[in-house]
Amino acid sequence: MKLPKHLAIIMDGNGRWAKARGHNRFFGHIRGARVVKNLITECTNLNLKYLTLYTFSTENWFRPPEEVSFLMMLLQRKLRRERALLVEKNVRFRVIGDLGRLPAYVREEALQTIEATKNNTGMVLTFALSYGGRQELVQATKAVAAKVASGELKPEDINEAVISENMPSAFLPDPDVILRTSGEERISNFFLWQAAYSEIYFEEVAWPDFTAKHLHETFRRYAHCERRFGRTGDQMEVIS
Repeated sequence: MKLPKHLAIIMDGNGRWAKARGHNRFFGHIRGARVVKNLITECTNLNLKYLTLYTFSTENWFRPPEEVSFLMMLLQRKLRRERALLVEKNVRFRVIGDLGRLPAYVREEALQTIEATKNNTGMVLTFALSYGGRQELVQATKAVAAKVASGELKPEDINEAVISENMPSAFLPDPDVILRTSGEERISNFFLWQAAYSEIYFEEVAWPDFTAKHLHETFRRYAHCERRFGRTGDQMEVIS
């Protein structure tokens, strides 16, 4: 089966899943974190090259302070507990987003995990933390503008490749598939530049109920799609 090179997931629905079962939102986040561990294991077993998880957005900072604090503590705990698993599975851990806004204890765990896995050669697992697609485009614009101001780059030489190279997530290929759970049909400020030709799938199931079966169904769906990038099917056959 043809796998995407890069799968990006908007993990949505933890809070609503919990409330529908008579629990508070925190319980949903705990169950969702368990799904992440299983997903990472399954993706490494399938030899997926890149997996990016939209873990905490720039807009999530507007949530109630107690929920934000709980999410930060949960993230710290999971990074610490699963670091050995990432090393064992030969996974390289990366982060995109505004790390400066994270609490110091979370930032330190993330940096330690990046350091512990930097020599791994398997799947690249990226957490989008305090991340926003618009904010990333602003960062890239500032970087390009600085190069123009210094004389390193001419304005007429700015093209799509230059913009892409100056994105903080430039180490990642554009996602082949962006998947969102819980039935919401929007990408919520995620990979706005990179999603130009992504296959975008919306899964009805909430994130805590997402299983390997749903993952395999996503891959089967991708395997049967024809990605033409503006060309005709006949042209793509010639290229391939």
